[in-house]
Amino acid sequence: MSVSERFAAPQAAQAADIPSVDRLLRAPGLEGLLLRHGRTPVVAVVRAQLAQLRRAALAGTLEPAQLTDAALAAAVEARLTRAARPRLTAVFNLSGTVLHTNLGRALLPDEAVHAVVRAMSSPVNLELDLSAGRRGERDSLIEGLLCELTGAEAAMVVNNNAAAVLLLLSGLAQRREVVVSRGELIEIGGSFRLPDIMRRAGARLIEVGTTNRTHLCDYAQALGARTALLMKVHTSNYAISGFTASVPLAELVRLGRGHDVPVAVDLGSGSLVDLRRWQLPSEPTVQEAIAAGADLVSFSGDKLLGGPQAGLIAGRAELIARLRRDPLRRALRVGKLTLAALEAVLALYRAPEHLAERLTTLRLLTRPLGELRLQAQRLKAPLQRSLGAGYEVTDVPLSSQIGSGALPVEQLPSHGLAVRALRGRGGSVVRLEAALRELPRPVIGRLAERALWLDVRCLESAEEPELLAQLAALRP
Repeated sequence: MSVSERFAAPQAAQAADIPSVDRLLRAPGLEGLLLRHGRTPVVAVVRAQLAQLRRAALAGTLEPAQLTDAALAAAVEARLTRAARPRLTAVFNLSGTVLHTNLGRALLPDEAVHAVVRAMSSPVNLELDLSAGRRGERDSLIEGLLCELTGAEAAMVVNNNAAAVLLLLSGLAQRREVVVSRGELIEIGGSFRLPDIMRRAGARLIEVGTTNRTHLCDYAQALGARTALLMKVHTSNYAISGFTASVPLAELVRLGRGHDVPVAVDLGSGSLVDLRRWQLPSEPTVQEAIAAGADLVSFSGDKLLGGPQAGLIAGRAELIARLRRDPLRRALRVGKLTLAALEAVLALYRAPEHLAERLTTLRLLTRPLGELRLQAQRLKAPLQRSLGAGYEVTDVPLSSQIGSGALPVEQLPSHGLAVRALRGRGGSVVRLEAALRELPRPVIGRLAERALWLDVRCLESAEEPELLAQLAALRP
């Protein structure tokens, strides 16, 4: 550095130049922050900001411009804004997966949202039997509806389907044996493994058959004095094809009844309607399992059922009563918000002819392909303008999936946008994907084959203006 450059360079600020906490709190720019955020968080942020400035001063990198009242107020405000931003935030799901586990699975219909708001803002009869005027049972709020819809004698609810399976095994098979086909020993997301749940519940797993073929005689040979349950598990998150065989539920029920052994079915995604009615792939229903004679059926509330996270168990009244007496049951129970949402969603199933319009999950799964194509075409030009010459945006046919382990090999025809970086023009789809995730309402797409894919199946028409406004400010 020359002598003239050295004399022209600004002098670094010193630690002694940094204002005190009290002096900064009296600065004009802090008054509005104190009113908006409150004194306690503002003081904490001011102290953190001043500590950062002291470290910079000791390192010789503190610039005088950082110590003006305006600069200090702006830095404090930026810290407060970041701290106040909720960690759980709304996103645009353009991933192509409708029931995306990482994005919260099913979206609740308006009826459920209103029910949750009412339960949050008012006292409710969570455990009060209004007709008798005494303490009630919270499961009774949804039991009648579940029995009406499934044909079961009794029903109960816990906090998710993994909990339902755990309670079922704990309540009926502790220190006893449960017979399951090797081809049904599932593992789902988050390392939930059926054998691990068996051990945690205190039940002994008896595997029968082979990975691809299990016969009725395999179950029969495994029956013994210690057998507590015969169990079928719906392999909703994978498919075995080729030379395969499994035992129909009705045959397993006959075997169980002949030996006085209950049959339990874990349906996982838990559909309450025949999806073929809307030209969707077939999925076994709870009603079919009950009609086939299953003694207990467990299933999820937030997958194909389209409700809140919950685990539901329906079946014989005597067995449900035993599960209610299990001490573990209290640790797995749900609160009033889940019950409010679940009751509202289940009520929609009373009129299945209106379900595709009222149940959000089903509405997204059944959106017409022409509607998706037009929506993608509307978004193409605005996105191209925002991205500039470094990228190419095209509207393309895509394939959506249901998600959350439901019908894993089935695809839904969809439409969306493909974004590719043009060689030599400075674009990067990896950088663009990260920039979309950093928007005020993050946009979640899918990177594959050197392109960013944005499937519009889960983009509601009413959300388009908000998305377009964000795209206009996008700087990838």
